[in-house]
Amino acid sequence: MSLDERFIKAAEDVKTLKTSPNEDELLELYSLYKQGSIGDVNTPRPGGLLDFKGKAKWDAWNRKKGISQENAKEAYIAKAQLLIETYGTK
Repeated sequence: MSLDERFIKAAEDVKTLKTSPNEDELLELYSLYKQGSIGDVNTPRPGGLLDFKGKAKWDAWNRKKGISQENAKEAYIAKAQLLIETYGTK
């Protein structure tokens, strides 16, 4: 299986976790997914005073700046596998 195919499969597999990961794990998954699929953050940081979730997601993604898309995809696959082993799937 190619890296892209494994990345897509991992993204599908994490949707079937029995239990939702904690916020930090979700932010890590989100940021690796965005870095792997898009690359460095390409939008301005959300400016709304109450958009805590949007800012947290943007900040998590921005911390991945400079990581290649290939490395981010590999890290995402590894993180997804760890979460599947931890939480199991439906």
